[in-house]
Amino acid sequence: MSVLDEKFEALRGSLRGLGSVAVAYSAGVDSTLLLRVAADVLGERAVAVTVDGASVPRREVEEAREFCAQNGIRLLVLPLDQLDIRGFRENPRDRCYYCKKSIFTAIKEAAEREGLACVADGSNVDDLSDYRPGLRAISELGIKTPLKDAGLTKAEIRQLSKQLGLRTHDKPSFACLASRIPYGVEITAEDLRRAELGEEALRGLGFTQYRVRIHGSVARIELLPEEMPRMLLPEVSSAVSERFEELGFAFTALDLRGYRVGAMNLVKSE
Repeated sequence: MSVLDEKFEALRGSLRGLGSVAVAYSAGVDSTLLLRVAADVLGERAVAVTVDGASVPRREVEEAREFCAQNGIRLLVLPLDQLDIRGFRENPRDRCYYCKKSIFTAIKEAAEREGLACVADGSNVDDLSDYRPGLRAISELGIKTPLKDAGLTKAEIRQLSKQLGLRTHDKPSFACLASRIPYGVEITAEDLRRAELGEEALRGLGFTQYRVRIHGSVARIELLPEEMPRMLLPEVSSAVSERFEELGFAFTALDLRGYRVGAMNLVKSE
């Protein structure tokens, strides 16, 4: 048995031991694998819970609905006004802590109403290497982290996802839309929507991994280095400029360092 097989069996055993679980489901790579395995092991005793908030793109919510419908998994969608969460709108460096605390408190309450034993989250080993204040909230609330506990990395999660035939195996990484705004700058519904629509435009033009970072009237686009030359094609740059002007940006810039995980952690609070 390979190391990956051992980790997979550890994951299955861990989920089986929970008895029943509410899986915090974002439709991303990690939570999709977690939900699929939980449903395989626990059947109807595994329920998906997706939060529908201002920092969650409509596409992600619809993908969550689609996956659960196709796989016969019960889905609870919880509306949440994130802009009312203390410490979210103000956007301090530990914003994610306050947001995760509120979100997972709501998910725990939903799990209790449904008679489910616990809540599980898709955190993995690689998350420990980045600045993620949300992990503190998860720990404080006693949220289970089966992927991390099994020692699974992002690459291994993608490999297992491919083996299980999950379409998310090569899905680009995603973070909540609030991460597009520098710390210290007030988060507004308008800016979250501009970031979402800007990224939808990039997706429509065939880019695969991207971020639209908002700096006032400037949109700073991050792309994979190998995809940056396409942006310089006249027909592409023109289409992007026109769309971003429609979204209210006076200037649209291409970040020459390309896409980077946690790039806003490098930006000083404004």
